[in-house]
Amino acid sequence: MTETALQNKLFIGGEFVDAISGATFATINPATEETITEVASAAAADVDAAVRAARAQMEPGSEWQKMKPRDRGKILFRIAEMLTARAAEIGRIETLDNGKPIFESQFVDTPAAAECLYYYSGWSGKVTGETIPVAENAFTYTLREPLGVVGAITPWNFPLMLAVWKIAPALACGNTVVLKPAENTSLSILKFAEYARECGLPPGVLNIVSGPGAVTGTAMVDHPGIDAIAFTGSTAVGKELMARAARTLKKVSLELGGKSPNIVFADADLDAAARGALNAIFYGKGEVCAAGSRLLVEESAHDELMAKVVERAGKMTAGDPLHPKTRLGAIVSQRQMERVMGYIDAGKNEGATLLTGGERADIGTGKGYFVKPTIFDDVDPKMTIAQEEIFGPVLATMRFSDAESAIEKANATVYGLAAAVWTRDISKAHRVARAIKAGTVWINSYNLYDPALPFGGFKESGFGRDQGRDALDKYTQTKSVWVNL
Repeated sequence: MTETALQNKLFIGGEFVDAISGATFATINPATEETITEVASAAAADVDAAVRAARAQMEPGSEWQKMKPRDRGKILFRIAEMLTARAAEIGRIETLDNGKPIFESQFVDTPAAAECLYYYSGWSGKVTGETIPVAENAFTYTLREPLGVVGAITPWNFPLMLAVWKIAPALACGNTVVLKPAENTSLSILKFAEYARECGLPPGVLNIVSGPGAVTGTAMVDHPGIDAIAFTGSTAVGKELMARAARTLKKVSLELGGKSPNIVFADADLDAAARGALNAIFYGKGEVCAAGSRLLVEESAHDELMAKVVERAGKMTAGDPLHPKTRLGAIVSQRQMERVMGYIDAGKNEGATLLTGGERADIGTGKGYFVKPTIFDDVDPKMTIAQEEIFGPVLATMRFSDAESAIEKANATVYGLAAAVWTRDISKAHRVARAIKAGTVWINSYNLYDPALPFGGFKESGFGRDQGRDALDKYTQTKSVWVNL
């Protein structure tokens, strides 16, 4: 791909511009270790320019505020159509930047982002208040109003999709957005901004400021002109962000880390559960906040299930992410690969049984940040690989004796983002799902999402919800009006 096909500048006020300082950073293709392009690096002055552009479109007489809500929805719908039509182009950009297989970026993630836009385009004009009778001589009602300028900070694992999860509902509610993508993966959302402009999104409604979190992200959290922060990322960074945002009393929503339990009972369809276990941990190279990184297996089914899981994992080989048949791509960066390998070493050193993988993979080029699918068995719940989020293709397997012990082990973590239950006993499935402390529980499935269904965490996996009607609460505020009659 030629550099001319990429957008690598900041997107402020409807224009692609260099950083005021002229600073840039290299974005690396994790499959080849080569520089794709230099991306503009925003500092506080650039963030301020983006906020001013966004605030201008929140003024009462601005193009965005004068626009009928249904017309805002039409723009979101057009963007969704363009995203669908250009999935091959933006998918390829995302694969080059992130290392995920083109199958995922073009045929799963990009369509999911488009579906999110379609869904929230329908909400424009339907975010309403209500009349509330409180007294005979009064007319009382509420208004649901936009918050203002939303600062969105998104991660590198699903660069396009998770950004759209913030952008679509925020714009549907009439807000404007300043978004900072992860430094590793800025290219696909910058291309998205190009599409949005082409579809008629007014200048300043969406602004993209790429750069390091310590500089660009901090400037956003500190800026008094940003009214809310919507963050997806690690729990550690989320805690720091929340404390910092308190200085300006910003509304904060956090979708953070996970250590999700994938529970398989002996009465489950073990073939389906084996396929689900692999999808739960190896989709997206395990760089998924909801990854089923803890496999809990009932004692009597353990050997049979693990034989199936290991056999299937052995057939998964890392490959060129641009090849249509590749299902395991490159870890996003050298730093992340080294982090994953460090956890694999910890699993070995703490006494877990390595069943397969456990080392880097070579796809024949001698380059790239590839890690073999790795499965540990006989993992103690207190081991590092059972407690800490690895964010890589590493599975920690534990046994349980009955439903109560499964629930206990499932909840024995600070996280509570997602979980799954595999069983033919529907009563047991519902009972266990209710007892698990997690924001999403799949039954006889894993990694299924829909724009209509809210997604978010319990405990240290954060608060607030992306997607669904619930997400509208993050991007609106309620005003009560009392009229004496």
